Amino acid sequence: MHNKNNEHYTYTSNMSRRESLKWLGLIAAGSAVALSAGCSKVIEDGKDAIGHWPDLKLDPITSKGYGTDPNLVIPPESPWPLTLTNEQLSLVALLSDYIVPKEGEFPCATELHVPAVVDEWVSAPYEGQQRDRLKILNSLAWINHESERRFKKPYLSLNPQQHCEILDDITYFNEKTPPQFQRIAKTFERFKELVLAAYFCSPEGCKDIGYLGNVPIAGDYPGPTQEAKQHLDSILAELGLSQFAYSD
Repeated sequence: MHNKNNEHYTYTSNMSRRESLKWLGLIAAGSAVALSAGCSKVIEDGKDAIGHWPDLKLDPITSKGYGTDPNLVIPPESPWPLTLTNEQLSLVALLSDYIVPKEGEFPCATELHVPAVVDEWVSAPYEGQQRDRLKILNSLAWINHESERRFKKPYLSLNPQQHCEILDDITYFNEKTPPQFQRIAKTFERFKELVLAAYFCSPEGCKDIGYLGNVPIAGDYPGPTQEAKQHLDSILAELGLSQFAYSD
């Protein structure tokens, strides 16, 4: 449940812990998030970065995990406490809906409980998730600091135009990013990855991108297309593996 009409945006998740833990396991099992987990050390850790930075000091999460082989069918109810405050969760929700807004028949991020999955991710006691916890919480704090600096209000109290003014400065990290926004833009990339991974792990998200996996094929398997075979043969030839590729 959320309300965007109030002056101060608020969000409340109604996703169960069992469900959010299941999505956490699905994201961790895939490569959507892991591919770009290593952010630039120069920008992330550089002490001489231009612009303000919260540089939060967080106590490590000491709860035990649930092992390397999680049960995705019946996950544990609450293996660790959640990290985000109501204010932080609302900020995650608001930002998530800017990253994945509602479009036609496809729901926005909050309609698919993406904030709850992000909260579960940054609360997990594993090394990768704890690194992300620091990045995400620093990003949220930076956005609020920047909002106070520009508009004398927290980000949740701004209007959409003001939201976008800040987001336009940090959404993309490239050679055109101004120096004062490079560190937050790079760190904000990680937040976007988590939001997108959580969204597209859902059945609705899979439908949005046209993913047809896990669907049984009626009748005999038709096999790959001729175009796909030609592409595979060209790759095998480049690797010098053609003679080993097929057998009777």
